[in-house]
Amino acid sequence: MDIKYRNYNNVLYVMLIGELDEHTAKYTSKTLDDLFASTISRQIIIDLSEMKFMDSTGIGVLIGRYKKMKAKGVSIFISNPSYHAEKIFKLTGLYEIMPKIS
Repeated sequence: MDIKYRNYNNVLYVMLIGELDEHTAKYTSKTLDDLFASTISRQIIIDLSEMKFMDSTGIGVLIGRYKKMKAKGVSIFISNPSYHAEKIFKLTGLYEIMPKIS
C-alpha cells in the first residue's frame, strides 16, 4: 500500500495505491490517522483509481477514518474508484456515508 496526498484550497486529497487488506490495514490506518490529524481541511477526497484490491478489513479502515473525521465535522468523499472499489462501495452502501464525486 502506498499513500500519496496533497493539500489544496483547504481540501486534503489522498490517493490509495495498491491493496487494502489485513496485511496493509494497520499501516494504512496509522498513516491516515496521522495525516488527518495534521490537516485543517474541512473536506477529504480519497482517490481510489489505483486501488487494486480491498477486503472487509479495508472497508473497516475506511469506516473508522470516516467516523473519526465526522466527529470533527470533516466530510470524506470518494473519487475515481477502480472497478473493484466501485463494486464494493455499491454493494455495501458506503456511498451513503462517503459520497462519490467526479
